[in-house]
Amino acid sequence: MSYPIAIKILHWLMLPLLVGMYLLGDWMVGLDYYSPWYQQAPHLHKVIGLVVVAMMLLRLWTRLRSELPTPVATHKRRWQRTAAKSLQWLFYLVVLGLGVSGYLISSAEGQGIDLIFGLTLPALMSLGEPQAEWAGFIHEVLAKVFILSLLLHVLAALKHHFMDRDETLKRML
Repeated sequence: MSYPIAIKILHWLMLPLLVGMYLLGDWMVGLDYYSPWYQQAPHLHKVIGLVVVAMMLLRLWTRLRSELPTPVATHKRRWQRTAAKSLQWLFYLVVLGLGVSGYLISSAEGQGIDLIFGLTLPALMSLGEPQAEWAGFIHEVLAKVFILSLLLHVLAALKHHFMDRDETLKRML
């Protein structure tokens, strides 16, 4: 049995968005005030970030409502099944945590987040610089946890495909 098509589509659409968001975020923190991207890069990062959070919520909703394939035969050991499920849920939590912490950074001074078509996401909590600092710290840590988890996920998928020669990767393609 394969994964539901909605989960596959969201999985593969979110991959370049999330990696791109990490690279954009890493690049934009080094911009100086006079860079032409000083304003545009954070705006782009925020808008794409909100799209990613919406996609992750849709993916979570789809996952909870869908029948998933049973674990492959190479997942005989309990720790492997636990590790696989834990990593999946870690992705959901980290991406949603990135969205919340990014929102708290952006709204720390009481200004909403300008979206597109003149829409604004209002600031619901604004504690100023302390909020921006701790939310920024959390955002940075979660981004690094995401990248490390993604690398582990890719390595595990490749291990299943090339070493175990099972259907794990094929079920998501």
